[in-house]
Amino acid sequence: MWPVVRRTLLTIVGVQFLLALGLTLVDSWRRRGKKPQPFTTLPPQDVQIGDGTVTTYTYGQDLFEDMLAAIESARQMVLFETYIWKGDAIGERFKRALVAAAERGVEVYVIYDAFANIVVDPRFKTFPPVLRVLRYPVYNAGWRPFDLRRYGRDHRKVLVVDDDVAFVGGFNIGSAYATEWRDTHVRITGPAVWDLKRSFADFWNDHRRGRRPLLLETADPAWEPRIRLHRNLPRHWMFPIRGMYLEAINRARRNIWMTHAYFIPDPDFVEALSAAAARGVDVKILVPRTSNHVVADWISRGYFGQLQAAGVQIHRFEGAMVHAKTATVDGNWSTVGTANIDRLSMTGNYEINVEFIDPGMAKVMEAVFVSDLDQSSHLSPRDWNARGLHRRFTEGLLRPLRHLL
Repeated sequence: MWPVVRRTLLTIVGVQFLLALGLTLVDSWRRRGKKPQPFTTLPPQDVQIGDGTVTTYTYGQDLFEDMLAAIESARQMVLFETYIWKGDAIGERFKRALVAAAERGVEVYVIYDAFANIVVDPRFKTFPPVLRVLRYPVYNAGWRPFDLRRYGRDHRKVLVVDDDVAFVGGFNIGSAYATEWRDTHVRITGPAVWDLKRSFADFWNDHRRGRRPLLLETADPAWEPRIRLHRNLPRHWMFPIRGMYLEAINRARRNIWMTHAYFIPDPDFVEALSAAAARGVDVKILVPRTSNHVVADWISRGYFGQLQAAGVQIHRFEGAMVHAKTATVDGNWSTVGTANIDRLSMTGNYEINVEFIDPGMAKVMEAVFVSDLDQSSHLSPRDWNARGLHRRFTEGLLRPLRHLL
């Protein structure tokens, strides 16, 4: 009996992975030669919060110019961390700027994820000794292959320059992200810069493997209570971003507007969003119509019917990839960061989100969301229920993979 059960289970799992592989290959073939369509963005917008300013970016070219300008103005230290760093024109500009800063005496620390950059030309990933570079390894478990705490990827995107300015959000580094992807990032000045500086230092010191530790001052500067930093740290089994989201959703009374590149919520998220809609909250979820990960799209669609039945509205960004990881609630709360609503981000990877409890920031995030809605289509329950049988079958067959993604 057990051999039959074992063969049956292996067959089911095999079919799921073969289907996922087939969908990925077909999607790659269809995308050949296709360019994303232009999309509307808002110019960078400033909000004063306490003794600092938060600037919101929705267009990569604007963001990259300001990041490069910050690196070029550095006097003491540059901390640069990214998930994907393409070896193209934009990637080269960042590399040259970092090297130039180091050559004029600035301490420059760089962290990038090796797995995310496997396809990048190895020559680009060769750095001069003036840079202190931490290549977060593809395999990080060493002799402890069953230690799940050591399998998270470094999905963070952070830049800190001196004690003056910090950048964080969803943008990776590359030419396509400058003009072809819709994403969201923030530039922060004031006391919150220290928190982002500390987050970089903690990661460096945890993974430096013999490298000289990055030493910071031990005393915190003035605390800005309206800006909070949340870091997922799989090595320490700490995942506060999920709790941050659930608390905000459960407190909502007027609206919950969320934009996510990959939306694969766990049962608690689905229940919280459904309960919010049931008590009259305007719950809108904006996702890409077609993302760069087709399997994630299919798995995400498996939640649409349940959410729509509860009163949650689903909107799909058309023509280009929306990669933002943002939310705003009740005109007072908002977040911008690197974490998607999926298992990999919520309980797997190193992530970082900034939580803002400020009406001015919420107003900016609401304006960004409304702007994105203009380029999105509303998926009505009627249209969703009318989808073909083959789509329902594919969604059902891929359902077990939601626990992996």
